[in-house]
Amino acid sequence: MRFLLMDTCGTEGSVALADTQLAGVIAAEEVLPGRTASERLVPAVRRVLESCGWRLGDLAAVVVVHGPGSFTGVRVGLSAAKGLSEAGEVPLIAVSRLAVLAACGGDGAGHGVVHAVLDAGRGEFYYGKYRGRECLREALLTAEEVAEAAAGGTVVVCEIKVAEALAALGPRVVAEPGAKDILPFAVEREAARDLNDAALLDANYLRRTDAEIFAKPKSMAR
Repeated sequence: MRFLLMDTCGTEGSVALADTQLAGVIAAEEVLPGRTASERLVPAVRRVLESCGWRLGDLAAVVVVHGPGSFTGVRVGLSAAKGLSEAGEVPLIAVSRLAVLAACGGDGAGHGVVHAVLDAGRGEFYYGKYRGRECLREALLTAEEVAEAAAGGTVVVCEIKVAEALAALGPRVVAEPGAKDILPFAVEREAARDLNDAALLDANYLRRTDAEIFAKPKSMAR
């Protein structure tokens, strides 16, 4: 099976092509440095496809990390994934960034509980509780709430700022996940035909945007 994998939610974006029939699995990969996804994502997708001689129609699915993370990055990645899925008439699969982080820092067996934590700014954290790939909870929490929620299990982070803020929990620090890290989710979801409807799929923000927070309530009609 061939997949187009995209992640634009973190400090760097990345795009990868994977073919489960290849020994190395990852057929091509490109990094989008320093939050440049809005300008570089689609050209990067075009380049990796051309480098392998693939067409969109050859894909089993377009797979995208749909948050939480940078609002701009999440929107860019999700919009591109929807457009490419529609253009190639191929399925769409969306994966939580917290789920990918939990998988990168878990014990590999998938039996223990893993608490994945990402910086959300404003003294808050994106928090996900996972057992294997089963999501038990995702929420926006304060440091105190994370400490309470993460009692027991492994705490996994990929940002030094978060590791320092949650030092008392003894977090496991791993490299920031990229596009290639979502391949196991893609394979499992495609096999189960657990696909997303592009028309209904929304970003996994876990918090409201500033526009929503500061919007003035509409006056009641009289």
